[in-house]
Amino acid sequence: MRRLGIHSFVWTGGQTQDGLEMALRKSAEHGYRTIEFAYLRPEKFDLGRLAKLAQSLDVEIGVTMGLPLDRDVSSEDPGVVAAGKTMLADAVRAVRDIGGNKLGGILYSAHTKYNRQPTKRGWDNSAAAIAETAELAKSCGVDLVLEVVNRFETNLLNTTAQGLKFIGDTGSDHVRLHLDTFHMNIEEANPAAAIRLAGDKLGYFHIGESNRGFLGDGVINFDLIFDALLDIDYKRDVVFESFSTTVVDEGLSLACAIWRDTWTDNDPLAAHARKFIELKMDEAKRRRATSARP
Repeated sequence: MRRLGIHSFVWTGGQTQDGLEMALRKSAEHGYRTIEFAYLRPEKFDLGRLAKLAQSLDVEIGVTMGLPLDRDVSSEDPGVVAAGKTMLADAVRAVRDIGGNKLGGILYSAHTKYNRQPTKRGWDNSAAAIAETAELAKSCGVDLVLEVVNRFETNLLNTTAQGLKFIGDTGSDHVRLHLDTFHMNIEEANPAAAIRLAGDKLGYFHIGESNRGFLGDGVINFDLIFDALLDIDYKRDVVFESFSTTVVDEGLSLACAIWRDTWTDNDPLAAHARKFIELKMDEAKRRRATSARP
């Protein structure tokens, strides 16, 4: 694990400059060394000011997003695909301008529950768009990581195997996978095996409980997860993600189906998550050391 991080939606809905600055300070206060922001519009936020604050706090920035239907690069409509590519390019430049190091999320399709099967033409359009975006990201010093999510949030990439095939189809060496325990718990027959399958193509990792709440309060076997991360020698960021309507806006709550709140107070949640992740990583290291003894 390179840096332990937290999603800004634990702290703020992300609609104001003050909210994002507060999220940076709260993350640093709780000992997190990276923060994840949602899509940042340069016309709405002072990216330079955010970059300076993050640097002063020694907190790195990553950004994730999902595309709207009218900018879905997996569409068969050339105009929609072109609009999606423009949005992705703008997002890459915003990450660069804020001093961030990665752009992730559902970059390859709309973030929605589809009412149709994906098509070969849509898949190819998406792969081409991501390949083009990856070239820009590489020139900007921004990692590009594609989040594999559950069937209710995309129809394109629901499993690690699908994600690896998609990366291969882009033909780019600058695209990696963004895996998330919440989504893997729904879609993967064996989440730990999926992590091992991703191997060095795993570029970003979300820790989230099966009910989106406090880690350990759901059904995910985190011992197996952290053993797998050690097995592939994962040395990139691990970021905690959890949502509550207490913080995030109605739009995200609807998109992610946050119909009930598993928490209302974010400080205890953030403190618990950091301790839980560090404990599970330490336990995995001890298991490995014990098993290696003659």
